[in-house]
Formats: sequence, C-alpha cells, structure tokens
Amino acid sequence: MPGLRRDRLRTLLLLGVLLAADLYFHLGPRVRRRLRPRERPPGCPCARRATPSAPRPAARHVPPAEPGGGGPGSKLRALFAHPLYNEPEEPPLLGPEDSLLAGPEALRYYRRKVARWNRRHKIYKEQLNLTSLDPPLQLRLETSWIQFHLGISRHGLYSRSSPVVSKLLHDMRHLPTISADYSQDEKALLGACDCTQIVKPSGVHLKLVLRFSDFGKAMFKPMRQLRDEETPEDFFYFIDFQRHNAEIAAFHLDRILDFRRVPPTVGRLVNVTKDILEVTKNEILQSVFFISPASNVCFFAKCPYLCKTEYAVCGNPHLLEGSLSAFLPSLNLAPRLSVPSPWIRSYSLEGKEEWEVNPLYCDTVKQVYPHSSSGRLLNIIDMAIFDFLTGNMDRHHYETFTKFGDDGFLIHLDNARGFGRHSRDELSILSPLSQCCRIKRKTLSHLQLLAQADYRLSDVMRESLLEDQLTPVLTEPHLLALDRRLQTVLRTVQGCIEAHGEHSVVANGPTGQSAPDSGPS
Repeated sequence: MPGLRRDRLRTLLLLGVLLAADLYFHLGPRVRRRLRPRERPPGCPCARRATPSAPRPAARHVPPAEPGGGGPGSKLRALFAHPLYNEPEEPPLLGPEDSLLAGPEALRYYRRKVARWNRRHKIYKEQLNLTSLDPPLQLRLETSWIQFHLGISRHGLYSRSSPVVSKLLHDMRHLPTISADYSQDEKALLGACDCTQIVKPSGVHLKLVLRFSDFGKAMFKPMRQLRDEETPEDFFYFIDFQRHNAEIAAFHLDRILDFRRVPPTVGRLVNVTKDILEVTKNEILQSVFFISPASNVCFFAKCPYLCKTEYAVCGNPHLLEGSLSAFLPSLNLAPRLSVPSPWIRSYSLEGKEEWEVNPLYCDTVKQVYPHSSSGRLLNIIDMAIFDFLTGNMDRHHYETFTKFGDDGFLIHLDNARGFGRHSRDELSILSPLSQCCRIKRKTLSHLQLLAQADYRLSDVMRESLLEDQLTPVLTEPHLLALDRRLQTVLRTVQGCIEAHGEHSVVANGPTGQSAPDSGPS
C-alpha cells in the first residue's frame, strides 16, 4: 500500500511539472505578448541590408517630398517641369463619370467597414479577456488613403502634381500597424498546397496585408534577395523570387514615364514582432513564427513550408526590409476586370505559345475582343515597354477598372519579378511592340526625352529613389541597364517606322487609329 501511494505522488508531481512547463514556455509568453504595451523602436540600429545575417546602418529619415522636389540642378525637377509633363491630358475630365468613385457612396462604405472592424475587435478582446484603453477607430476624410482613392480618374491612379501621393508614402512608412493577415488568394490556398506543382502558389512569396492606424491598407512583401544578387541563369521566370525593391523601383519608374498606373509603393523597415505578430488575429499566421538559431524572429507561409523549409524570412533580430504597396479601392466599390495577356507565356518547362513562333500573331490579336479596341492594344504595348525596362517576364494577366471601359488604362500590378538580371535584356518582352509596330505618340515623346543627357533615365531614377527610406533601392548596374534598354525600345520603334511609316506606327491621342499589318512590308 505505501508503494501505491508513492506511485500516485510521483504521477501528481510529473503532471505538475508538465503543467508548469506548459504555462512557462507556451501560455505565459502568449499572455505577456498580448498584454505588453506596444512601443515604436527609437531607431533602426539592428536593421539589416539584405539578409538576416547582414547588418545595415540605421535608416535615415526621409521627409515627404513632391515629385521632382530635388534641389538646384536636379534633373528630376527639370523633368517634371518639362512641357511634356504639364500639357493637358486627353480626353479632358468632364464630370463624375471620369472619376472612379462617387465620394458620398465611398465614404458611407468606408464608415460601415470601420464600424464593423470596431465591433469585431471588441469581440476579439472580450474573448481573450484583454483590456485596452485605445478608443474605437474613427474614419477621417482627410486621411491620405481615402484621398488617394477619391483621386483615381480616367487618366491614372493619381494626378501628376497630386500632393496626396507623397503624404500616402509618408503614412505607409511611419504609421503603426493595427492588424496583419494573409492576402485573400493565400487564404484560399491554405491547406491545398500541391508540392508537385512547377509553379508554386503565391504563398511562397509571403505577402501580407497590413492595416495602419488610419485604417489604410498596404500589401507587404518582405526582402528575399540581396541588392547585388542576380537571378541565376538557369532559373525559369515563374520560379524566381519576388523582390521588394523591384516593387519600389517600379513605382518610381512608372511615375517618371508619366503612366501613373502603379499603386504608390514605399520601402519600410518592419518590426516583424510588433508590426505583425502582436497585431494579427490570424492563428495560422501566429503559428508560423519562430526563433532561428541566430536568435532572429522568422516566419513562413504555411502551405509552402510543407514543401520547402527555405521559404522562411527572418528579421535581424526583429527588423525586416519590405515594400508596402497601397491598396486600391474595394472591388465592391470599383470592380476590376482581370484579363489574360495575349502575350502570356507557357509557364511550363517546355513548349511555346503561338506568339513566340508566329511573327504575324498581332494580326490575330487585333481581331479578338477586347484587344480589337485600338486603345486596349496601345495600353498593352505601353505595359510591354514598362516590363521590358524592368526585365519583368511574369506579366500573365492585366487588370482594368470596369467603369472606364475598353479604353481604360491598365493597372500595372505585381512588379516584384522585375530587376532580377541587369546583365541580360529579354527582347521577347517587347513582342507586343515589335509584332504590332504601334506606339502612342505621348509614350514615344517621353521615351525620347528620357534618352537625352539632360533627362537621362538612369539619372532621374537614381535621384527619385533617394526619396525612399531603403535607399539604395537599385544597384548601379540596374540603373545603367535602364538606359541600355531604353535605346533598344527606341531602335525597335525606328525599325517599325522604316518598315511601315510614322503615320501608321505612331498613334495620336489616347486611342489612336487602326494598326498596320504585322507582316513585313
């Protein structure tokens, strides 16, 4: 009988030890993390430049700046002061039908969203027995993201001289986050990862949606690759990393080309603990955080981690570089149409698409709606020139706002696979231009201006990127590659003019005229 009592005592002691260990190592840290007040880091002394093990100096403070806000002798300022960047745009904006959103309707929608977020946040805190002195969120009309949404028009995502963009970039760089979550496409993929797929789902890129204290949202893409590291020659375009600095550089290039079709994008040093882990309500996202052997805070995408463990990204120990791209208005307010590109690639290890083997392919495209619209085709050629300059081979779809119809501008989303290789120019990206031999006069005029020494593309890009907190965003070889590729575009246009005549190649106005035959003359 005494032996039985001792066994019971040992069992109780063992259970007590296990319970204490669970409280100390599991439940305790979670409770402390929830209750600890959030403080912004005083600086960035432990930020890294490009990898978890490579330290970088503290990021400098960059005040909000208007486009072309350089000092005396600024090529960027001179560029935006040029008549090309100040002439009236066609067609003129005449009324509400030329604006994407109706102001009163949009504000009612956003107020309902804020009220629902406050209710859900209150319920969430009550379920966890958390107390907070933070007042409910209030929607303010003057916030930069609301003004950005209300300013989208038929001409582009923002006007040339809009002060809202600079304010929006500043807010995304500095405002504290209040929530973090997976994007909708990644949520749909959770638990459905097929490791045999050649093209992995978007989750491998660890995109997260961050919401700020002004209720604005941005897409966060963390750093995955060193600035001076080129994409290996043996990599297919569809398995390449997505680069945060490519998203930032694409926004600046798009603005310099006067397209204004890339959502405002800015670099930021994100504290993955305070800005993501401590504000997310998604238990799956919470579960993928861990401490690396180097004592850095890391996280990964749930589905791809089951396939490849190297998909995790790490802070140093908490700070991680990333790009933040402003969200466009909700699809409930501004529906968008996603259309496969006529020049889509095969996305397989072998085989080619028709456009890769048929030099007369553009004749077929021009017969098929919606690309039978001259304005749509010219916009696709604009996008091809933009992608060629960045080296982005991954443009499989494009999106337009349905309100603006077939001639509406194309939104240049998802540019993270650009700027991968500065030593190679992928001429196939220019196929829409070389096969259709068509270009807007406005686009051509801007390209010709940027080829001049006083407005050299590499120089104005270098100056524009200095505005970003993560400067240098691009290495010098990538900047110089822009000049080389620009000359290639101009030579391609010149070849088309010699073959078909300027009248047939250069389109006047936003929609132009019917294109010439694609075949050689």
